[in-house]
Amino acid sequence: MSIGVLLVDDEELIRAGLRAIIDAEPDLEVLGEAADGAEVPGLVSRLHPEVVLMDVRMPAVDGIRATAHLLSTMDSPPKVVVVTTFENDEYVYQALRVGASGFLLKRAKPEQIVAAIRTVVAGESLLFPAAIRRLAAAHEHGPGRGDRLGGAALTEREAEVLGLMAGGLSNVEIAGELFLGVQTVKTHVGNVLSKLGARDRTQAVIRAYESGFITPAG
Repeated sequence: MSIGVLLVDDEELIRAGLRAIIDAEPDLEVLGEAADGAEVPGLVSRLHPEVVLMDVRMPAVDGIRATAHLLSTMDSPPKVVVVTTFENDEYVYQALRVGASGFLLKRAKPEQIVAAIRTVVAGESLLFPAAIRRLAAAHEHGPGRGDRLGGAALTEREAEVLGLMAGGLSNVEIAGELFLGVQTVKTHVGNVLSKLGARDRTQAVIRAYESGFITPAG
C-alpha cells in the first residue's frame, strides 16, 4: 500500500519536481497538489494523504496557519513536513511549534525527501534532530523552567527516553541504549507524549527545549 502525499507550494516548478521524485518511488504516491494553504483542509478531507509537504511561505494562507488549522480541527490529521528555503527561518520554528513533524530544505536531495516522508509516517525517530537542535538554539528566549516541563511530572525513565528521543534515536536504538524491550520503550514514548500533550516526537522535543529540560548545547 502506497503512502499518499499532498504537495502544497505556490511555485508550480517546486511541485513538479517533488511530484517527479515521489512518484518514482514504488511505495509513495502524490495524491494531489495545492498552491496555497487555504486549499489544504478540503483536499485533505477528500484525498486522505498520510503526509503533507507544506511550503511555509505562501501569499494568502501560509504554512504555519494551514498546519495549525489542520492539526487542531481534524481527529486523525496527516503528518506535516514543512518545506523551506532556509532552515533557520522563523516560519519553520513556528510550524514545528504548532505541530509539524519536521522540515525539509527545498534544495534537499531526492533520497532525503523520500526518506523524510517514510520517517514521519513510521513515527519512531526524529527527522533531522541536529537541525531541530540548531533551530531551538536560534530561538532561545532566556532561561527555561528546568526539568519541570510545565508540571508534566515525567518519571526518571521517561526523562531518559525523552533525552534520547531528542538525540534522534529510534525506539530500537533507545531500547539498546537502556537495555529495555522495544515494546517497553514504545510505552515510555507514549507516556511522554501524553504527559506533554504532544502530538508526536518532534513536538515533545520542541517542548523539552523550550522548558529548559534539554538545552541545545546538550
